[in-house]
Amino acid sequence: MTRNPFFPKFSDLPSELPIFPLAGAVVLPGVQLPLNVFEPRYLNMVIDALASHHMVCMIQPTSETIDNEIPEIHRVGCGGRITSYSETSDGRIVLVLTGVCRFQVTSEIKERNGYRRVAATWERFAADCHETQETIADRRGFLSSLKSYCTLRGVEVPWDDIDKMPDGELTNLLCAHLPLTPEDKQALLETITTSERASLMRGLLDMASASSMHVAEHRH
Repeated sequence: MTRNPFFPKFSDLPSELPIFPLAGAVVLPGVQLPLNVFEPRYLNMVIDALASHHMVCMIQPTSETIDNEIPEIHRVGCGGRITSYSETSDGRIVLVLTGVCRFQVTSEIKERNGYRRVAATWERFAADCHETQETIADRRGFLSSLKSYCTLRGVEVPWDDIDKMPDGELTNLLCAHLPLTPEDKQALLETITTSERASLMRGLLDMASASSMHVAEHRH
């Protein structure tokens, strides 16, 4: 992944992070995630981030506590930089968050202006900040599994663009934007290397495709 010149250096990543707990919404390095922000606490978070390091960190609540007033959070999320921002006349902020580096939560700390914050370490995922070209072990087989999944699930994919994408960017993009379960997305987010992440994703896609075919067979 080519580093954005506006992104912080690895050594400059903050140790205290504002978090946006949202099930099913993950960002990975180099991936863009559009967000429509309207809750007062998250408006405060965005405004504070724009006044400092421009970082907002996505993290998922655990499935067991998702309906709680203050749900527990997973221990791994990904920090993103606000790379596009606009205000609407009805009081919303529409932004694009671009993934920078994943992090591991060490503890939750005192909230600020209504939004939650954590102390975190980035070291486990330091490779996210390096310009490396990681590869998928069997790209042809991976794309075959992806095509089967998208056909069965009715997912539209720009195949010409995908064929041109480097393996790391492709894998991260699919992790963020395919309609996988929050649990599956979390497992992918926590997988360190592109090769391992692609292998896990292929297994998840094959299982989902097999499940879809099984359901279709029972309907006939």
